[in-house]
Amino acid sequence: MRVTIYVPLNGSIEGITPPYRAFHTANDFLTASGKEPVFGVEYVGLLEHIPANNGEYMIKTNRLLQDVTETNLLIIPPLFGDISKAVYANAPAIPFIKKLFHQGASLASLCVGAFLLAETGLLNDKKCSTHWAFMETLKERFPRVEVENGSVISIEENIYSSGGANSLWNLLLYLIEKYADRETAVMISKYFALDIGRESQSQFTIFRGQRNHGDTDIIRVQDYIETKFKDKITIQILANLIHTSRRTFERRFKEATNNTPMAYIQRVRMEAAKNYFETTRMNINEVMFDVGYSDAKAFREIFKNNTGLTPGEYRKRYTWKDSSSHSAKTTVI
Repeated sequence: MRVTIYVPLNGSIEGITPPYRAFHTANDFLTASGKEPVFGVEYVGLLEHIPANNGEYMIKTNRLLQDVTETNLLIIPPLFGDISKAVYANAPAIPFIKKLFHQGASLASLCVGAFLLAETGLLNDKKCSTHWAFMETLKERFPRVEVENGSVISIEENIYSSGGANSLWNLLLYLIEKYADRETAVMISKYFALDIGRESQSQFTIFRGQRNHGDTDIIRVQDYIETKFKDKITIQILANLIHTSRRTFERRFKEATNNTPMAYIQRVRMEAAKNYFETTRMNINEVMFDVGYSDAKAFREIFKNNTGLTPGEYRKRYTWKDSSSHSAKTTVI
């Protein structure tokens, strides 16, 4: 099976090298277990030598993209820096990507490589994952793409996409299992110390309310929610802030932020709860009350729906305790 890794101009080395290493390592494991290697892996690009991470690295391609007449799987790694500039720089690759797809090649975008894949039009009316911090940007730029909130992997026929950062490894493991076998994928996950079963980016997501919508009234409401989230907040209280009816307020808020008012309140409260678990030694009930909840069951359900973890699991995973002082410190995600 031929795996072609497109090395983008303005690409990210953190996403370019993992597929190359993963498929080569899979071949090594297959050979060691007495099986035939499955993958023929190559770098291709628009140039013979391509800088990555603004010139910090230089990658030599095996051949030019325009010389690839057939492949089984074309991987589009993440772009680096300004997304619009990176997509523009790689625009000459789009006709070749489309040609290979129409000849039967499967496509896989990693992280924000989804922007280049979406630019081809091949994602129109299809599901797609990308880094959680870029989901809204992808939705705005490509309204016909069905961006999946928080998904680690999206699969649409023979088009694959992954979520942010290390989520790309989950897609690589999936592809290795699909084209080789489960045993090899498990070996790869152990070799690279990867979680083969993760399905959601939600535990890593940092909620930042959508604020570039230009509706100053709604920004005022957002400011109120983000400072008063511990209090009892009703839709009517929020509507009264901007002197409008409840129905009109709910419509304007959803149009501006892509969240209902209650969903927005929940997400602000959950972000505060996450911060408490990461940086303090407050117990779960203390955190629950401090972020505006009195029903323990409801708090736990909402927290897990937002993060994919229970409050206890989240605290255990993301609280860093100094072994000398035993005090909790912030974990940067």
